[in-house]
Amino acid sequence: MTGIVHSATGQRVSPDLSEHTTNSQRECQYEMSSLSASFVQIPFDDIRFYENCGGGSFGSVYRAHWVPQDKEVAVKKLLKIDAEAEILSVLSHKNIIQFYGAILEAPNYGIVTEYASRGSLYEYLSSADSEEMDMDQVMTWAMEIAKGMHYLHAEAPLKVIHRDLKSRNVVLTADNVLKICDFGASKMVSHTTHMSLVGTFPWMAPEVIQSLPVSETCDTYSYGVVLWEMLTREVPFKGFEGLQVAWLVVEKHERPTIPSSCPASFADLMRRCWNAEPKERPQFKQILSTLETMKNDSKLPDQCNSFLHNKAEWRCEIEETLERLKQLERELSCKEQELEERERRLTEWENRLMERSRSCTPVSLASEELI
Repeated sequence: MTGIVHSATGQRVSPDLSEHTTNSQRECQYEMSSLSASFVQIPFDDIRFYENCGGGSFGSVYRAHWVPQDKEVAVKKLLKIDAEAEILSVLSHKNIIQFYGAILEAPNYGIVTEYASRGSLYEYLSSADSEEMDMDQVMTWAMEIAKGMHYLHAEAPLKVIHRDLKSRNVVLTADNVLKICDFGASKMVSHTTHMSLVGTFPWMAPEVIQSLPVSETCDTYSYGVVLWEMLTREVPFKGFEGLQVAWLVVEKHERPTIPSSCPASFADLMRRCWNAEPKERPQFKQILSTLETMKNDSKLPDQCNSFLHNKAEWRCEIEETLERLKQLERELSCKEQELEERERRLTEWENRLMERSRSCTPVSLASEELI
């Protein structure tokens, strides 16, 4: 029989087994906030698993069939049930993935949500179909993501910072609607604003990379990168490892390249989202207002469509930037090697000095080559 997990107590309640809690069942229990939320416990045997359809934060995602409901679902398998279920259980918005319940039978923990049959936005932007995108599509999806994020920050029962907004965590339903998913890295603001290092470097705000206290505008930064992806259909910092991106973003203040022919209103919005000072980035209410103004600009559709459909003319600008950054990274690597070599030779000199001191043999500092 389906049970309920109550947020106030964290207890699993079953009409038949409420007085017979085993050790394995106790492991299912976890600390919940005082928020008055509850979610359905779905028996593991009620789920028929199909293929792996991706990886979320801290778990793999499978397409599955929820047999009693005769419903196609997505199941994120987990090592344990954590705050993601609590967060999802209180969210309800057309641009947030719908949560159905959780599997709490050790070791088969999982989160069950609606299944988005068209895959992630990242997959779509990597496909040939994306070459047909026009401004109407970009604007519609930009608005949908912004509405979902505005809900999380300002309209949900408790403010939620996503912290891992990226094109892989935005999925496309059969009716072409975008939904934000994967809240494994998310935090309710009432819990803490000092975040550990989570997320994916090319989409992460500088303060998140540095594990500094954050505000909801760290999601604004990530939104700017997703908007850049939709406009360019490129991968941010393509070819760079995570720590290389972290160094470029934090130390060199680099951002994804905005081609010179990108419409000014889109370019300005992205730059505002990427401001190094979190307080200077727009809230999603402001972003939605900006997008509405852009929709009323009669000249923008022609400008945007010309940009979208003439990628061959400006793609070289992105490639040139990537090559410049690779050269910068190579120069840094050479300097690091030089410093390592100097450190090694200095250590050798110090060792020889110690040996000669023990043997009372005079040594001239000038006669030793340090560098």
